[in-house]
Amino acid sequence: MKEENVLEKNLPLLLLFIALAYLFSMGVRMYWPLHFEGIASMMYGGELMINTNDGYAFMNASKDIIEFTIPNDGVKQAVHSYSPGLMLLTAYLAKFTPFSLDTISLYLPGIISSLIVIPIILTARLLGNTLLGLLSALIGSIAWSYYNRTMIGYYDTDMFSVLLQFMIFYSFMKIIYKKSIYSTIIASFWVLIYPLFYSQGLLITYAMFMLLAIYMLLEHIGIIKNSDTKAFKENALSFYASIILISIALMVSIPIELRALLLIIFSFLLLKNIVKERQLMMLALVSFLGFLYFGNIFIVIWNKVFSYADRGLDTGSLQFYQVIQTVREAGSIPFETMANRISGSQVGLIFSLIGYLLLVVRHKAFIVALPLIGVGVFSLVGGLRFTVYAVPIAGISVVYLFFVLGDFLANSLKEEQLRKPFKYIFVLIATIGMLYPNIKHIQGYLVPTVLNKTEVNDLAKLDKIASNKDYTLTWWDYGYPIWYYSNTNTLIDGGKHTHDNYIVSKIMFSTSPQQVANLSKLAIETYVDSNYSIVADQIFKDKNPNTLLREMKKSDFKLPPKTREVFLYMPMRMMRIFPTVGVFGNLNLKTGKPLRNIAFYPTRPVQQQGALVMLQNGILFDSAKGVLKIGQKTVKVYKFDQAVLDNKGTTQVNSALMHLDGEMAVVYLKSYGQMIVMDRETYNSAYVQMFMLGNYDKNLFELVVSSPYSKIYRVK
Repeated sequence: MKEENVLEKNLPLLLLFIALAYLFSMGVRMYWPLHFEGIASMMYGGELMINTNDGYAFMNASKDIIEFTIPNDGVKQAVHSYSPGLMLLTAYLAKFTPFSLDTISLYLPGIISSLIVIPIILTARLLGNTLLGLLSALIGSIAWSYYNRTMIGYYDTDMFSVLLQFMIFYSFMKIIYKKSIYSTIIASFWVLIYPLFYSQGLLITYAMFMLLAIYMLLEHIGIIKNSDTKAFKENALSFYASIILISIALMVSIPIELRALLLIIFSFLLLKNIVKERQLMMLALVSFLGFLYFGNIFIVIWNKVFSYADRGLDTGSLQFYQVIQTVREAGSIPFETMANRISGSQVGLIFSLIGYLLLVVRHKAFIVALPLIGVGVFSLVGGLRFTVYAVPIAGISVVYLFFVLGDFLANSLKEEQLRKPFKYIFVLIATIGMLYPNIKHIQGYLVPTVLNKTEVNDLAKLDKIASNKDYTLTWWDYGYPIWYYSNTNTLIDGGKHTHDNYIVSKIMFSTSPQQVANLSKLAIETYVDSNYSIVADQIFKDKNPNTLLREMKKSDFKLPPKTREVFLYMPMRMMRIFPTVGVFGNLNLKTGKPLRNIAFYPTRPVQQQGALVMLQNGILFDSAKGVLKIGQKTVKVYKFDQAVLDNKGTTQVNSALMHLDGEMAVVYLKSYGQMIVMDRETYNSAYVQMFMLGNYDKNLFELVVSSPYSKIYRVK
C-alpha cells in the first residue's frame, strides 16, 4: 500500500475524510428519531424519550448535579461514582447550553460514539493509507453491535466504552510507529481518564498494555524487526517512558489526582531528558511492578471470571436465585449471532478475521489488538455485550483484506492503466457489500422507548404525591425510570441485583395481602436503618425464613416505626416477564428448591367457535365446560374473569366460578385483548389481583395512581 503514503501528509484530506465518516455515522443514527418523530406515545414534554433503562440512572445523577442535590439513598449516591465523566459532561452541557437534559441525553450517544471514526482513520493513517481508514470508519461506526449500543436514545456509558478503548489502542500503535515521548504522554492521558467514563473495560486495557510492553521489549532487544518502525535500540527512552507513564496511569487504586500529578512530573523529567538510561530502566521496572499491585489487576480478573461463571443459586446459608442467568446479554450466543453483531454477516466476520491475521503478519504491531478481537470471540460464551469491542478492528481488518485482494486482482490485469481504477472499484464495492447488511439491520432495529407517555404520566403523578425519601417497590427493570420521573427510591434497580430480588418477587407473588403490606414496610425500614444493606440478609439473619414469612401474614406482626411512605408499582409491562419475576421468590431458602411450578401464559384469543376459544399459544379454552386443553392434557378451570377498564381507569370485573377443585384460572383482559392462563395460586397473587383485577384490601392499601398501563398503591 505504499502508493497511498502520500495521503498521510495530506492534512486537509484527512480532515475531510474524518468529517465525511462522522456525518455518515450521525446520519445513519438519525434514522431512529426521524422514524418515530411525532409518535405521541413515545414523547414526553415534547421530546422523544430514551430507549435504555440504565440511561435514567445517569440522567437522574446528572439532574442531581445540576440542582446541587445530594441523594438521600445510598444506591443513588453510588451511581455518581460509577461514571462521573458521563454525568459531569451531561450536567455541564445541560447547564451551559440551551438544550434540556432530556434533549442532551437523547442525542449525546450518537454525537459521542460517532467520534470512533477518528481513531479508526488515524490508525489506518499509521499504515500510510488514509482511504483505508475512511472506508473502515464507515463500517466500524455503524456495524450491528456498535450501533445497537450507541444509537440515538441509548444514553449509557457504552458511548464511551469502545471509543476510548480504541483511542487507547490507536495511541499504543502510535507509540510503536512514531517512537515519540509526546505519543506516550497522550496515551497515558487516555488510559488515565478511561475509568472515569467506563471502568468495566479496564481488563482489556490491561491486556493491550501487557502486549504493548512485550512487543516493545522484543523490538527493543532486536527479536522483532519491523520495517515500518524505528528500532528501539535507537530510542530506548521511548520504550522506558511508555512503561513508566502507562503503568502509573493504570494504578487505579491510587487516587486519580495523585496519578495525574505523577504523570506530569515524570513527563517533565522525560521531555527534559533529565533521567539517565539506567535510572529509566529501574523506574520502568518499579512502575510496572506498581501497576501489577496498584492496578488491582488480579482482583479485576477474578471478579470478571467469577461474575460470568456464576449462573445458578447463591449457595450460602440461605440459597437465593442469581439474576445473571436471566439476563439475555450475559448468556452464550451462537456463532451466527456473534458474526452478525461484529461484522453484519458470517461471511463478513470470516473476511475480518482473515484480514486481521494478514495485518498481524505484515504489521506485527497489530498483535496489540488481539484482546479486542479475543473479547469479541469470547462473546460466544460471555454474551452479546462483548461483541462490540471487536467492531472497529474488524472494520479495519476487512477493508485491509479488500485492499490486498484488490492489489492481487488488479496486478493480474494485462492493461496496466486499468489496474488502479479496478482496485479502487473492487474495494469500494466490497465495502458497500459489508455496509449493506448493517444498514438493513438499522432499518429494522426500531426499538421502542423504555416507557410510553402514559406510564411516565403515572410516575409524574406519583412524584406529586410522594417525597424524595419515600420508596417504590417494583421489579428492577423499572427502578431507574422511577428514580427519574417520580423522584422516589427503590429497593432493587438495573444495577443492584441482590438477594433483595427475593423480597420484591415474594411481594408480587404473595397470596396474603397482610404479608404484602408487612413485608413491604419491614423491607424498607430495615433497608434504611441498616445503612442500605441487603434487606434479605438482614431480616432473615439468624431466623427461619419460612417461619418469619408465615408470621408476616398476621395483622399483629411487629413492625419497626414508620419513617417514610412505601408504594407498590405494578405496570402492565411486567406481565410479560412475570414468570421470571416469580422464579426469585419461588424458593425454599433453606434448600434452594422451587416451592411449586408456576404456570402463567399471557396470550391472545385467535379463533372462537361457540364456547370454544383457541388461544395464540395453542391452548384451547372451553368456557361452557370450564376446562382447558393444554397439549394432550385437559385441566379444570377454577375461575374465569373478564376485566374491563372504564373511562376513570377503574377495573370492572365479571367473575365466573367454574370448578371449586379447578387447578387453573383464566383472566381475559378485554381492554388489552389479552387472555392469561395461570395456576390457581398465581391467580391469587398480589400482582394479578391488584393490577389485573383491581382487587385489593382497602384497609392495607390505597390506590393512588391508576391507568391502563400501571397501578400504584400506597401501603397504609
